[in-house]
Amino acid sequence: MNVRYDIIDSKLFIDNRNRFSKSLKNNSLAIFHSNDEMPRNGDCFFPFRQNSDFFYLSGIDQEKSILLLFPECPNPSYREVLFIRETCKQTQIWEGPKYSKEEAVRVSGIKTVLWLEDFDATFNRLTNWATNIYVNQNEHDRANSQVDSRNLRFTRRIKNQLPAHNFERATPLVTKLREVKADLEIDLIKRACSITEKGFRRVLNRTKPGVWEYELEAEATHEFIINKANGHAYTPIFASGSNACILHYTHNNQQCKSGDLILMDFGAEYANYASDLTRTIPVNGQFTKRQRQIYNTVRKVMITATEMFVPGNTLEEFNKEVGKLMEAELIGLGLLKKEEVKKQSSKSPLYKKYFPHGTAHFLGMDVHDVGNRFSSFKSGMVFTCEPGIYIPEEGIGIRIENDILVTENGPVDLMASIPIETEEIEELMNQNKL
Repeated sequence: MNVRYDIIDSKLFIDNRNRFSKSLKNNSLAIFHSNDEMPRNGDCFFPFRQNSDFFYLSGIDQEKSILLLFPECPNPSYREVLFIRETCKQTQIWEGPKYSKEEAVRVSGIKTVLWLEDFDATFNRLTNWATNIYVNQNEHDRANSQVDSRNLRFTRRIKNQLPAHNFERATPLVTKLREVKADLEIDLIKRACSITEKGFRRVLNRTKPGVWEYELEAEATHEFIINKANGHAYTPIFASGSNACILHYTHNNQQCKSGDLILMDFGAEYANYASDLTRTIPVNGQFTKRQRQIYNTVRKVMITATEMFVPGNTLEEFNKEVGKLMEAELIGLGLLKKEEVKKQSSKSPLYKKYFPHGTAHFLGMDVHDVGNRFSSFKSGMVFTCEPGIYIPEEGIGIRIENDILVTENGPVDLMASIPIETEEIEELMNQNKL
């Protein structure tokens, strides 16, 4: 096996495929490709990360793989087919082990596993029996890639090859399924959150005046890797002082000074499932009066916002309500004037000057996971909750973030055990210095 995480029960992928197949039109065939190996320079590649939809339906964490689903295929052996790369002695010497057919069956629960070289002939034969062909694309509403994926290249080719077939979008069907997490998925996210907690506690122990942002990033990364994480779920942010007012600061190359805060936004990825944590701590282990005031304001908003993750609410309503909360708090802090707020444009609320981003996004296999922002919250959905206040003129940027599970019995904070209150953070940081 070529993964570092513990083997996932194939029941998860079997259930996912069964639910997806039930959503297809009659007499339909669906195709999913693994991600490309992305070239870097020369003969080097960036680390491989599997396509999330492909992994969701197969559990296969390897390049050059294809999943074919044809629920009504006249030949039952071809209703689920997995195509994987056949390895040779040369590949084993240079790259190490790949999935055998037996391993692929065990991981995915798919009984028919063929070598990749058999795909074209198999696909051409099976399309004679199918009316509809479902293809998968990157349809995330934040996606803005200029690079064609394997899925896109394949779709262009077969549309020319099979012009008489009806083509359908597989992605919205998978997205709807991925919105609500199965119990096994929630367990994987919890594992990612647990590893992130270890990383944060390690960083707390290492933070002191003079440390460099990248040194703290290294501490978190060390803890992630020794706990079987894939690594970071996204590019980590370790932003000290005024860097914290840059929302997507990832340089992590400045020295941390006494009296400054450091905003840390990072999360472990375990078995391709993400976690997403933000904490803001004082470099010297002691919040100033002003820093504590801003921090506790953000924390207050976060506590109330967390209570809104209940079935039936929507992201639009949620963000609107959090905006009102933040507006009132910013007036209380003297950053906004009540009279000016009354005259503000509804399209450009004044609180956005100090809180320019949203408070939540879907979390799952990707840190900005797929999901319909206009659909109602349902039990089993996981969101981040991340209010913040950024005051460039004071060099203060504070954000706090936990991951929240929606349930019928109220929101469950998956990061509730991670230190968050100012007193707790100060106690742990100063305890470590003794």
